[in-house]
Amino acid sequence: MSEWAPKRFWKSTEISETENGFQVQLDGRPVRTPSKTLLELPSRGMAEAIAAEWDKVEEKIDPSLMPVTRAANAAIDKVTIQHSEVAAMLAAYAETDLLCHRAEHPDGLIQKQKEAWDPILDWAATRYSAPLISVSGILPAVQPENSLQTYLTVVMSFGPFSMTALHDLVGISGSLLLGLWVAEDQSRAKTAWDISRIDEEWQISQWGEDEEASETAAKKQAEFLNAARFLTLSDGF
Repeated sequence: MSEWAPKRFWKSTEISETENGFQVQLDGRPVRTPSKTLLELPSRGMAEAIAAEWDKVEEKIDPSLMPVTRAANAAIDKVTIQHSEVAAMLAAYAETDLLCHRAEHPDGLIQKQKEAWDPILDWAATRYSAPLISVSGILPAVQPENSLQTYLTVVMSFGPFSMTALHDLVGISGSLLLGLWVAEDQSRAKTAWDISRIDEEWQISQWGEDEEASETAAKKQAEFLNAARFLTLSDGF
C-alpha cells in the first residue's frame, strides 16, 4: 500500500539505521516515496522529523501538513535524478536576483532597499569573490560572467537534500544570494524572509493590507522557514 493512501493504515512508527542512512518504518515496513523508491534519509534528525509527521496523522493523510516528508520525497524522486538541471536553474537566479533590481522612486523605498540589500550583496561578493551589479529600473543588469560561473559551481556543490531546501529558499524569495546566505547559517531565515519582503511591506505601509495577499504571504513564509529547517536536517547532504 502506498504511503499516500488517503487513510492511516499503520499503528506504530519507528526509525531504523541502515547502511545508507536512516529509514522511517510504519508497522515495520519502510516508507517509500511516491515513485516507490525507499525513503533513505541522510540524518537521524530528518528521520525523527518525518517519523513525527507520520505519527501525528490521525485519520486521513494530508501531505500539506508533512513538509519534511514532502521535501525528502522531492530530494529523492526529483533533485537526485536532475541534479545538474536544478543547479543550473537555481544559479540562473543570479542573472536577475531580487537584490540587484532597485526602485527608481520613491526615496523612502530606495533607502530601505539599500539598507537591507546592500549588506547581502557585499557579503556575497566577499564570501564567493563573485560580485553582482545592482541597477534601477526595468532593464536587467548584465552580470559579470565570472560571477555567474562561480555561483553555478557553488550551487552544484549542494547535495540533493540541501539543494531541495535551497530550491525553495531561492524560488520563494526570488534571490539566490538570500538562499545562499541562509544556507550558510539557517538561523538567518526569518531575517532573510523580511529582507525579501521590502517591496511588499512598503506597499502595505502606503496602501494598507490586503487580506488575501496577507494569507498568501503567511503561507510562503511558512514554506520558507520550513525550507530552512529542512536544510538544517539535511546535514550537508
